[in-house]
Amino acid sequence: ATRIKEIARIEGARDNDIVGYGIVVGLAGTGDSTRSKATMQSVTNALLQFGVKVPPEDINSRNVAAVIVTASLPPFSQPGDKLDANVSSMGDARSLVGGHLLMAPLKAANDRVYALAQGQISVGGFKFDYNGNVVQKNHPTVGMIPGGASVERSTADQLVSAEGTVNILLDDPDFTTAS
Repeated sequence: ATRIKEIARIEGARDNDIVGYGIVVGLAGTGDSTRSKATMQSVTNALLQFGVKVPPEDINSRNVAAVIVTASLPPFSQPGDKLDANVSSMGDARSLVGGHLLMAPLKAANDRVYALAQGQISVGGFKFDYNGNVVQKNHPTVGMIPGGASVERSTADQLVSAEGTVNILLDDPDFTTAS
């Protein structure tokens, strides 16, 4: 016997990509330089949320980095479900090793927030520089946070059509399989 899920899928049930912008803190001098104006403005905005007023031109720290955060929201996700979050540097940071992502909202194409991501970044690469000798493995400016995004809103998949039917789409359609 073959189960339906092995040869077909339900119409309307699909993954949704979500994306957000955030800042990573706690970097040991490997973050964005002051040339990265977006990072300096982001730090200013983050501090302002806590009542601290510092102009962007007064921020001189390589311990933060601007990042893009992505995740895949599976069908039937419910608030509280955990997702893996991918984090990628978008400035001139040298490494995200040891970094912690501050809370970043993740939006879908409809501009609605579906998840919030934050946490310690796990980086699968390194870069070591000693007296001009550079050794690098993988990409130290890309990492992930396992279970680091929390679903805040369900996708409310429309599985039942207006006529009250559920459509099943075959993975490899032909008349024999359909019958």
